[in-house]
Amino acid sequence: MWEGLRLQVFWLCLGLAVWNTAVAVSRGPQERGPQERGHRRHLSPYRHRERRKEGQVLHRSKRGWVWNQFFVIEEYTGPDPVLVGRLHSDVDTGDGNIKYILSGEGAGTIFVIDDKTGNIHATKTLDREEQAEYTLTAQAVARDTNKPLEPPSEFIVKVQDINDNPPVFLQGPYYARVAEMSNVGTSVIQVTASDADDPTYGNSARLVYSILQGQPYFSVEPHTGIIRTALPNMDREAKQEYDVVIQAKDMGGHMGGLSGTAQVKITLTDVNDNPPKFAQGVYAMSIAEDRVPGEEVGRLKARDPDQGENGLVDYAVLEGDGMSVFEISKDSESQEAVIKLKKPVDFETKRSYTLKVEAVNPHVDSRFLSWGPYKDTTVVKISVEDADEPPVFIAPNYSFEVEENAPWGTLVGRVHAKDTDIPHSLTERDGMQLPLTRGHHQDAKVRVNIKVKDVNDNAPEFATQDEVLMCENVTPGKAIKTVSAVDKDEMSPRQHFHFSLAPKAVSNHNFSLKDNRDSTATIVVIRKGFSRMIQDVYALPIEINDNGVPPLSSTNTLLIRVCSCDSKDTILSCNVEPYILPAGLSTGALIAILACIVILLAIVVLFVALRRQKKEPLIVFEEEDIRENIITYDDEGGGEEDTEAFDIATLQNPDGINGFLPRKDIKPDLQFPLRPGLRPVANSVDVDEFIKTRISDADNDPTAPPYDSIQVYGYEGRGSVAGSLSSLESVTTDSDLDYDYLQSWGPRFKKLAELYGTKDPAEDNS
Repeated sequence: MWEGLRLQVFWLCLGLAVWNTAVAVSRGPQERGPQERGHRRHLSPYRHRERRKEGQVLHRSKRGWVWNQFFVIEEYTGPDPVLVGRLHSDVDTGDGNIKYILSGEGAGTIFVIDDKTGNIHATKTLDREEQAEYTLTAQAVARDTNKPLEPPSEFIVKVQDINDNPPVFLQGPYYARVAEMSNVGTSVIQVTASDADDPTYGNSARLVYSILQGQPYFSVEPHTGIIRTALPNMDREAKQEYDVVIQAKDMGGHMGGLSGTAQVKITLTDVNDNPPKFAQGVYAMSIAEDRVPGEEVGRLKARDPDQGENGLVDYAVLEGDGMSVFEISKDSESQEAVIKLKKPVDFETKRSYTLKVEAVNPHVDSRFLSWGPYKDTTVVKISVEDADEPPVFIAPNYSFEVEENAPWGTLVGRVHAKDTDIPHSLTERDGMQLPLTRGHHQDAKVRVNIKVKDVNDNAPEFATQDEVLMCENVTPGKAIKTVSAVDKDEMSPRQHFHFSLAPKAVSNHNFSLKDNRDSTATIVVIRKGFSRMIQDVYALPIEINDNGVPPLSSTNTLLIRVCSCDSKDTILSCNVEPYILPAGLSTGALIAILACIVILLAIVVLFVALRRQKKEPLIVFEEEDIRENIITYDDEGGGEEDTEAFDIATLQNPDGINGFLPRKDIKPDLQFPLRPGLRPVANSVDVDEFIKTRISDADNDPTAPPYDSIQVYGYEGRGSVAGSLSSLESVTTDSDLDYDYLQSWGPRFKKLAELYGTKDPAEDNS
């Protein structure tokens, strides 16, 4: 059996070779391709000469062995290797001295050669779709020396195709859209299948398209795969989507060919082929007569089965006796016509209305105009329902006036109302209270404006109660204040205030008043020489008249305070203070005062320490030592005036050692006299100048004793409201002073309480 198969294959290959040779001979050497030029080439020891046009002579070797392109069928599954072909060289005499060598694509793996006979076999199943041809190189060499007997030559092994691949739709499934009512033959979509078989060999890749599902609505062109409409007037409103199945079959569609299918979903798109349509010829609606304009009466809708803008509907009122009473609009979401009340309706006046409403498509397709008008009409009947209406006031509002302070029960005004329905009892009342009674508790409201008329019952008064500040050196004739007035009553446009001095102030010689006739008055100074030390405040009574009905007047007091000013009339101070004090204390004066306080505190601490050691009182209360003690502790009431006291000039003035003693029976004169009852004010503008003057006097007079600085700079003066803190002078009086209150002053005054508040227990025991 195998011998027979080999023989058949050999004869098949031989037949193919003979057929290719015949074709090549019939086509001639000029028509044959490079791979179709004969099966045999004879290699001779000489070279063939070929003369070209230019006269050159080319030499080439003549190949004397059989070679050509070979063919092998793909997908061969036989038990033995397939004989592809045989190579034979003319130099091969059959003695076995020549060896055939094969190299190139697949040599040794896919293709093997018998080195003795030159037979080439395919050892594996070949697939044209993987590789359609293989390029190999053959050479004849001496078996013993492996020397080439001729140059190597290439040949090609082609894999012959068989129909082993079905058509495939690479882009499926497909989706397509076509307008409804399209003409027959309208192109919808083109589908394309591909076949991996060789399109140049046989009919393995020749495809034919057919429709398996979707008739009679659609058809497909057999060779192009274009799907077209097959029925006229396909209506989207009847059916919108179609599932179509297309088949592609190779082998030209003949029996035995392979096939593949594709799904195509076709959707019909909408066109405006339907007019709007009302469901009813007449619509009935009703509205109560107590409804207000703008309220909705009812809705109606014309249905259009088209989609998008093709299904839009506009509404309008064409005619009817209710055109001026009702209005129509469209709800853009629901596409409904909304009828609303435009004016109030009255059941007693008219009980029904009729409207003719039209629905129309705003977008019309001209292709379908011949089918008829794209509009529809209907009639809307609206009935007015009776409602129990409240009474109605004759006027929309009322305005009355009443004087203030009018007694209770005074008639203010009168309002009127009527009932438009069946007559009901109404109650009218005068005055502020307006209750109305009728059936079913219906009531009405109206605005009543009551204006309270003003009565001149309030006297005018100053707009502000501020004091007037005036300089001491003010110039006569100068205006120091412009006063105005206010009145709690309502002022008429012609009403204004009149100002004048009160009768008791008419004869004053300090100030005058000028009425400006614009509800203001000006205060003018008529003399000079004001002094705040003599009088710091002046009270000027002013009478104000409001010129009302009846006229009212009041007397108001204007306070004028005298102040000290500089040369530019800038106010420096308006407080009562010593005239002699210049500016505030300087830094040097403050340091001197603090130093004196520290020295006094040190002396007190020293005496307290000595007293504790000696157990003796700090001060000896003997009448003969009073004056000396007063001098020692700097009595603020005039210790320096006691000329009979102990002479401490030597301690105060070093010049006393040399025998020169200043006069101590004369008290130094102050530069400016002190006024009794006055005390310096902190931060005065004259204090600084005063201190500088005193320091200069002390520095320029070395013979003058250093009088106590505390007395000079902290002089309280006789009659001071603070009084003196010294208790030394108390021993000169016969009064029995009680200092027990020092016990309640806290720990800082504990020592003073022990000295003056109670007796020393040691003295009692002695």
